Amino acid sequence: MAHKPVKAGIIGCGSISDAYFTMCKKFKILDLASCADIVMERAEAKAQQHGLMACTVDQMLADDDLEIVINLTIPKVHAEVNLAAIDAGKNVHVEKPFAVTRDEARKVLDAAKAKGVLTGAAPDTFLGAGLQTCRKLIDEGAIGRPIAATAFMACHGHESWHPDPEFYYAPGGGPMFDMGPYYITALVSLMGPVKRVTGSTGKGFDERTITSEKKNGKVIPVEVPTHVAGVMDFDNGAIATIVTSFDVWTHRLPIIEIYGTEGTMWAPDPNGFGGPVRIGKDWEKQDEIALTHTADPNGRGMGPADMAYALRTGRAHRASGELGNHVLDIMWAFHDASDTGKHIELTTTCRQPAPLPAGLAPGELDD
Repeated sequence: MAHKPVKAGIIGCGSISDAYFTMCKKFKILDLASCADIVMERAEAKAQQHGLMACTVDQMLADDDLEIVINLTIPKVHAEVNLAAIDAGKNVHVEKPFAVTRDEARKVLDAAKAKGVLTGAAPDTFLGAGLQTCRKLIDEGAIGRPIAATAFMACHGHESWHPDPEFYYAPGGGPMFDMGPYYITALVSLMGPVKRVTGSTGKGFDERTITSEKKNGKVIPVEVPTHVAGVMDFDNGAIATIVTSFDVWTHRLPIIEIYGTEGTMWAPDPNGFGGPVRIGKDWEKQDEIALTHTADPNGRGMGPADMAYALRTGRAHRASGELGNHVLDIMWAFHDASDTGKHIELTTTCRQPAPLPAGLAPGELDD
């Protein structure tokens, strides 16, 4: 069924924006029309590159025809920009994390409810072919009942390649808030919400030296934990272990594994949209499973597109603000558990996102 396209604009024209500019245009449901940035020259450059209109944030929010704001700003202003967009009556999809603090996240959700608009949050990688194949297999009982999982993201930080890496080591950054959303969102999409967590946090270095070209030699403070180990107890009874770190030079850890009563699943990197997906009962023999869903190596924009379908059809959208808020709460709870030496009972939850049907045409989602 054809739907009237939903007009959208992007606020924040940094390094991640090109992926959104490119992918959003592939969805028939989205009419990506404009972009804005605190640095107008940056917005103008992206507008020229992608055939859009450059504007100020105020101009974008004053556009009565614009329905979705895609917020790609840095984490510390996620909530501020979200609240401004919501106040203007816009639905908003934000890059991860959903907010920096729990209080900010609650204000955004409350404001959206009062205005009658939708909120959404990255990552939307769980909508990709790889993790949707995993979801289908789990739902069909391919590994039996999930009883445990592991997730690992370990590297030595981003100052060697990112032109402006300071925010990775400031509040709202760190390996858990930077990369944890990919892994936790993937696990929640596969196994449902979490009810209790515990964890430990640490910091390997008090300072970092930038070695990327733009700011080579600049020394920056490390204000957040850079090694976080956590345990999650899911509502369905499964227990998952997660480690995120900016203090590891190299390793041979798996990415995500799901352990079921009838076998083990090796899930793909949740920072991407593809495969591979493997299942097995023998560590020396693992069967690679053909992806059951359409694969796109760069699917960023699926979340806003899914929100657009929700606006046109009334169905629930998958990369919801409630999901983003639950993931944020889980990440903070790891830090709280470390600080207090306790398990943390979560006060948030979310619905497990509905699976995408197989066989969708490129550029289309379900009604």
